[in-house]
Amino acid sequence: MSKYWLSVMTAIVMTVGLMGLSMEAKADMPTDVKLTTQQQEEMKSLQQDALNQKKEIINKYVEYGVFSQEKGQKIITHLEERYKKMEQNGFAPISHDDYRKHRSKDS
Repeated sequence: MSKYWLSVMTAIVMTVGLMGLSMEAKADMPTDVKLTTQQQEEMKSLQQDALNQKKEIINKYVEYGVFSQEKGQKIITHLEERYKKMEQNGFAPISHDDYRKHRSKDS
């Protein structure tokens, strides 16, 4: 019985510790980042390269039969929409405070 309680207490301590690290990492991220035009152009180029590479990977998965054509297209559409949101935000990172709310809607 004591091993059981020791395991429970260890799990609780680890969970609380991880939550603290998560909150600390989020606190370090500035929320009002504005990139210069040159920085935005550089990020745009890098993000376009990444998007094209991800599309190529998805197309290969479709070719190899891992994904259906419809699923591959759905993933590519999602990636393109995400890129457009990043472009609208000036390629600055977005803080996702509503992550838990968003996940609860889908579940």
